[in-house]
Amino acid sequence: MSPGKQASGGAAAPMAAGARLEAMRRRVRLSRVAVWTVIGAGPIALAVAIASTPTTGEAATSPEPTAAVRSTAVAADPAGYAQLFVHAWLRSSTDDTTSAEARLAHSMAPDVELPDPAARAQSTPASVTAVRSAQRAGGAWSVTVAAQYADGTVRYYAVPVAADSAGASFSVTGAPGVVAGPGRAEVAQSPYDVTVPDGDLASGAGEFLTAYLTGAGEVDRYLAPGVQVTTASASHFSSVSVQQVLAIEETAAAEQIPADGTRVHVLAQVEARDALGRWPLGYELALTARSGRWEVSALESGTTQDGGPR
Repeated sequence: MSPGKQASGGAAAPMAAGARLEAMRRRVRLSRVAVWTVIGAGPIALAVAIASTPTTGEAATSPEPTAAVRSTAVAADPAGYAQLFVHAWLRSSTDDTTSAEARLAHSMAPDVELPDPAARAQSTPASVTAVRSAQRAGGAWSVTVAAQYADGTVRYYAVPVAADSAGASFSVTGAPGVVAGPGRAEVAQSPYDVTVPDGDLASGAGEFLTAYLTGAGEVDRYLAPGVQVTTASASHFSSVSVQQVLAIEETAAAEQIPADGTRVHVLAQVEARDALGRWPLGYELALTARSGRWEVSALESGTTQDGGPR
C-alpha cells in the first residue's frame, strides 16, 4: 500500500470516531433539554420524558433476574419409628435379651431398659398405634403411642425421639412414659341439616352407592360427564340400603329436579351387608342436575379423578 493511502486511512478512522462521539453528545444534550422543558409542564409530562429517555447500553442489555427457587425443609415425623419401638419394647423382657424384639428395641434405644413383665401377665398388646406427634426444639419430638390389649384396655406411652437435621435418622432418647390419652375434641355442628325426602335425589345417591359397593351394575351411568370413580371392588357387599340422606342446600329437598347445573352436597347414610355382618357406612357426595336427573359429580368421601373440587 502506498504511503498516501496509509495516511488517508489513518486519518479517516479518528474522524469517524469523532463524528460518532459528537452525535452521542448531541443526543445527550437534546435529552437534557427535553427533560427540563417538560418539568414546567407538570409531573405527568416529566414521567413520560423520563420513561422515554435513552438508557445506557449496559442497562438495556442486562438480563432480567431469574426467580429465586425456594425450598423449605420438611421435618420428618418419627411417629412410625416410635410405634415400631414400643411394639418391640412391650414384647421384650429382661429375662430374654437375645430375642428378636429385645435386640430391635435395644438397637433403637441402647440406653433404655427393657421391661420385666410378671408371669402370666397380659404384657403383649394386640395392636400398637401412634396417635399424636409433637415437635420440640432442637430436633426433639414426643410421640404418643397407644397399646391396645385383647381385653379392650388401652395404655398410652409418650416416647421421646430425636431426629437429625435431614429427618433421615432417629433415636429413642429415653424410656417411654405412661400418659393420659388424647381427649375428645369438640366437633362443629354438621352442615348437613336439610333432610332429603324419598325421591330422585335420594334414589340416585342410593343407586350409585349400591353399584359402587356391590359391583353390580355400571357406576359410570350415575356419574356426571368427565367424572371418574374407582369402585370399591375389594368390598363387594351383597346388598346396600339407604337409611338417611341429609343435604347442605335447601334445593336438595325440593320435589322437582332444578335447572341444569344446580349442584348440591349430601351425606348418605347406608347399611351394607356381607357374609361378615351388617355395616353402617356414610358417604359425602356432590350431585349436579342435568337433563332432568341427578348425576354424581364428586365422591368426597373417597377417590375422585377429574371430578371437580374435593
